[in-house]
Amino acid sequence: MNLPNQLTLVRILMVPVLLVVVTLQLPRGDYIAAGVFVLAACTDGLDGYIARKNKQETSLGKLLDPLADKLLISAALIALVELDRLSGWVAVLIIGREFAVTGLRSMAAAEGVILAASNLGKLKTITQIVAVVAMLLRDISFTLVDIPLGNIAMGVAVFFTLWSGMDYFQQAGFLLDSRERKKQGKK
Repeated sequence: MNLPNQLTLVRILMVPVLLVVVTLQLPRGDYIAAGVFVLAACTDGLDGYIARKNKQETSLGKLLDPLADKLLISAALIALVELDRLSGWVAVLIIGREFAVTGLRSMAAAEGVILAASNLGKLKTITQIVAVVAMLLRDISFTLVDIPLGNIAMGVAVFFTLWSGMDYFQQAGFLLDSRERKKQGKK
């Protein structure tokens, strides 16, 4: 078990910690929850950096890293819905995109095609992290046009979530077309 995979496991183990902190509604709990979330999110960039730099990329890491990302974001979004800070449809849209892209990547991998993370996908992740932190820190007094900063940040995250999802499906269009042609040819 190398260091990047250990960091990924730490991120997975921080998910229940985040949920406990959010649901207990401790004094200053919003700040503690945001801190736990940011710390967990930082391990995402760090594990990938270390793995690439030290040539420690593993099959386990390729499996666990995206799983850890999805668990962290999904748990945070569901907690925000439970706290009535986020509309359920927003959480479903973001989580649904994550499942759809994961399924697409799995299908591509079965065909021997790797759909690497794009810059747009990385931007999506950053905007989601910023939005979750802004929503956790709901008492931020800064507002724009009387719309809380968390809502603005989440709107930006939804935009990039949809855009990057469409981009992945557009990139994989050839794969879907070839699978359909193979299916039609077998009939």
